[in-house]
Amino acid sequence: MTEAVRRLILDQAEEPETGWSLGGFGAIAEFMRTPEEAASIKADEAGVAVVTGLGAMRIDWIAGLRPVAYETATGQGDRWSHAVALCLEAGPATMSGRTVVAELGPDRAALRPQDRDAVLFDLGLGVAQADICVRTADPALLAQLRAGCGRSLFEPGNPLIGAVIHAGPHRVFLGRPGRIEVYQPVPPADGRSPEGPHTHVLPKLLASGRTHAATAPIPAGWVPCAHLFPPHPARDALGRKRPFEAARHQAFQALWRAFGDPRAVALKDEVLAALGEGREPPTLVSRADRAVGRVARCQARTLAAAGPG
Repeated sequence: MTEAVRRLILDQAEEPETGWSLGGFGAIAEFMRTPEEAASIKADEAGVAVVTGLGAMRIDWIAGLRPVAYETATGQGDRWSHAVALCLEAGPATMSGRTVVAELGPDRAALRPQDRDAVLFDLGLGVAQADICVRTADPALLAQLRAGCGRSLFEPGNPLIGAVIHAGPHRVFLGRPGRIEVYQPVPPADGRSPEGPHTHVLPKLLASGRTHAATAPIPAGWVPCAHLFPPHPARDALGRKRPFEAARHQAFQALWRAFGDPRAVALKDEVLAALGEGREPPTLVSRADRAVGRVARCQARTLAAAGPG
């Protein structure tokens, strides 16, 4: 791992409004915190971890980890998102690929000492770049999980899904770069995800077998194993509009130039320059180029509305 990549991860771990995710298409754990929330941040020779009362995340310093910064226009109007995917080549990114529930033993790598005797179970969701697990010391749930070992979680009539939702154990998502742990209860199937760390498991998306959404411009042969989401200049962590902050915009643009696709960076510069000069931008043919153009137009309108400063 290069010093630039290490510095990126350390800086974002220390930023309270940066969000993190780990998992695959259809099964994602998200870690986030607020500036007011108590957090323990510890870096060592192996990686960096952030622990709060609601969840935790760790990213390890592993060879071959490649950040890919990108922006995506979302919905209607002047909305866009941004992210940095932490990618590995497809082979090194691969985890166990289990498709049935399996007991893994005590979670000795848990990020809090009090959780290291609790037992970890892989739910067998078959995600290429992550093992989707739960962790518990509850005797009743342990018995139910052990009874379900060797079976698919989604097997018709399997009572384990209901048992896990009802018990709300810790969810632990493991990938080659690290882990995210979620301590909050599992929301019911028709419930709303809580603020703060939470997980999503969507069987229809899992069935696609994709490693990531088609809108994420991940280079061929690479797999996003985790993501970080630096503070957005115009939206809070819940997507609510807030006054534009030029410094946050400039901060992500620096990451975009350092870790984004150089061709996309140059194309966006070209579109922004044309818009700034009042002329028509170049014709964008490919889907990827049109996506860059949409973001450029969104940002140009937002910057114009914000005015100088």
